[in-house]
Amino acid sequence: MHNVRTPMLQLDIITLFPELFTAWMGNGINRRAFELGLAQATFWNPRDFVTDNYRRVDDRPYGGGPGMVMLPTPLAAAIQAAKARQALLGIADAPVVYLSAQGEPCNHAHVQTISQSAGLIVLCGRYEGVDQRLIDRYVTQQLCIGDFVVSGGELPAMMVLDAALRLLPGVLNDAASFEQDSFYSGGLDHPHYTRPEVFEGITVPPVLLSGNHAAIAAWRGQQAADLTQRVRPDLKPGFAVKS
Repeated sequence: MHNVRTPMLQLDIITLFPELFTAWMGNGINRRAFELGLAQATFWNPRDFVTDNYRRVDDRPYGGGPGMVMLPTPLAAAIQAAKARQALLGIADAPVVYLSAQGEPCNHAHVQTISQSAGLIVLCGRYEGVDQRLIDRYVTQQLCIGDFVVSGGELPAMMVLDAALRLLPGVLNDAASFEQDSFYSGGLDHPHYTRPEVFEGITVPPVLLSGNHAAIAAWRGQQAADLTQRVRPDLKPGFAVKS
């Protein structure tokens, strides 16, 4: 039985579809993070903060145009409820992150900051987006996971939080696992090989079979540097070779 610790990261997630997070929380590394008590998630559905019979959380945009826009009032109420819950835990001014195509590109530095936070409120939008006044009034930061549009903020939120949870101390059996990941040192990771030694006529690079740890480290560092320069030269010009 796991020893449950005081949660290191308090998550308040505002979403119309909290059920989408069930599988994400119940499997793999994420499940381990929640079972160990390293993170705790509370969900807030904006529909619970409206009083009309239709539980409406969206309306037509002013100025015309296609689609619907999420109403600011129920979202503001949900954010306020989340902030109040975090305040009871001694977390003041928890940042509000909105997953949005208009946000800055999310990177390792962003998720590292999240993993070191005491609390975070995540806003998952839907439809054409969220009333700009709500964003101006309540949102601390907007993050984008790529130059494409998805149906809502739930999947982007899971991706960002997934990346953050695995950085929490104790989530991974071996902390060195994430230290060798792509982006941790600014560049991409080196190629990986496992058994069999020969696969469809392709052999494992001989240096990995040599037992010479210094040579293996140098080879991996050079491979990572070459791959970064070839595929993502924007990441870190002059990416240093690991030794």
